[in-house]
Order: sequence, then structure tokens, then C-alpha cells
Amino acid sequence: MPVSMYQFSIPVFMRGMQALGDVLGKARADAQARNFAPEILVEARLAPDMHKLVRQVQIASDTVKNGAARLAATEAPAFPDTETSLEELQARAAKTVAFLGQITEAQLEGSEARQITLKFPGQEITFSGAEYLAGFVLPNLYFHMTTAYNILRHNGVKIGKRDFLGA
Repeated sequence: MPVSMYQFSIPVFMRGMQALGDVLGKARADAQARNFAPEILVEARLAPDMHKLVRQVQIASDTVKNGAARLAATEAPAFPDTETSLEELQARAAKTVAFLGQITEAQLEGSEARQITLKFPGQEITFSGAEYLAGFVLPNLYFHMTTAYNILRHNGVKIGKRDFLGA
């Protein structure tokens, strides 16, 4: 029996965003335990030319909610990028999971062949739904999840591989 686009997207996206929310909760508890302002983590980055934690979480969220909506041929909710705390980032992860939970398997039927065009300054990229999922959405989700995890780990938050995997 073939695996569906739904199975390779929505449950994967939900697990990733739930794990990211859980890691942010551990970061908040860690900041409390070590007696420092959690906002330090929100503003942390790995290198001067990289996005801060807050932006990594926002991009991960946008990637999966917009990706799911495009594959389902529906509209994604707009989340303003106004988060300034770990709690607000956790809430964004939870809102993302809630939206993803509304996408049905039926909405993704045939989406592997659906044409998806992304517009960037100066260029457009067109994918099949399968190419979009495998070559754009999943790599971007994992890149930004990994970077968020690494920012927290670099700052001493006690998290491990099981936290990243959502185990």
C-alpha cells in the first residue's frame, strides 16, 4: 500500500512543532532554574549573520502552516511575527499544531501532482506537490528546528536528541 502525501506531511509537521514547543518549555524552565531572563534565549543566535531563536521558530511555523495549506489548496492563517517571549513562541507552535490538525487526508489527495509556485524577489519556482514537500518544506522545517535546538543547546539548555525527536 502506498504512503500518502498526508502521512509524509501533516503528522510529521505536527510532531516537529509539538517537539519544538516542548523544547521551548524546557528552555523556559531552565532559565528559571538558572535564574536568568528567558528573553536572553529568545534573542540568542549562533552567529552574527544568522536569525535569532525567535525568527527560527517563526520560520518553522510559517513553513509548515503555509506548506500544508498549499498542499491542501486552502488558506493558511496569518500569524503576525510579534513574539517576544518563550511563552509566546510556545503558543505559536501550539496554534500551528491546531491549524495542522484541521487539514484532512482527503484535502491532500492528489497533492503530489498539484503545481505549487513560490514567488521570491526576482524569481519564481514551480514544484509538483511531491517535489515541494520533499525538496522545500521538509528540509526547511528541519533546518529551522535544528537551528532553534542548537541555539538553546549552545546556551546550556539541558535538552537532547529525544527532545528534538519528540520522543
